[in-house]
Amino acid sequence: MREPEVQVEMTEASAAEVFAGLYEQYMPGVYKYIRYRVANVHLAEDLTSAVFEKALAGFGRYEKDRASFFTWVMTIARRVVIDHYRQQSGRRDMSLDKAGDIASGDSSLEQDAVKREELLRLQVCLARLSEHEQEIVSCKFGAEMNNRQVAGVLSLSESNVGTILYRVVRKLRDCFREWENGKGR
Repeated sequence: MREPEVQVEMTEASAAEVFAGLYEQYMPGVYKYIRYRVANVHLAEDLTSAVFEKALAGFGRYEKDRASFFTWVMTIARRVVIDHYRQQSGRRDMSLDKAGDIASGDSSLEQDAVKREELLRLQVCLARLSEHEQEIVSCKFGAEMNNRQVAGVLSLSESNVGTILYRVVRKLRDCFREWENGKGR
């Protein structure tokens, strides 16, 4: 038999400490997700800040029985990105975290050029995906969420997420093959 839960009122100080710990733990994943969704580092930082401002403002209403904190904050992140693009009403570019990946001190200029070309190919191929597919890729690979977490944030079944990811990977592979055959330019 399950023991009844004891409701303990959290003081503002203890709530702030709990939130600070959650922020430290989940901010990198939220940032990576947003960075996949927007092309600008500074914008990604601003949107990440907005996510955690909203999360802090609503922290008193967060119910851990309904969803994990990660799912809850990723839902907020998704809505912040959607709201941003609604306000922009412009074309959306799918971007990757390029800053640290492209220029490494150990590689030659030729290797850097190859990496840039591959990154450009990937960005073009990702941009060909539907909005829904881009959202799933951002959650899975940007925020490093598992399929169950992606399903929770996007209100899909876990098996549906897996199926969509399988199809997206095939589409990306086919897109890269087109590039290799000279058709993707």
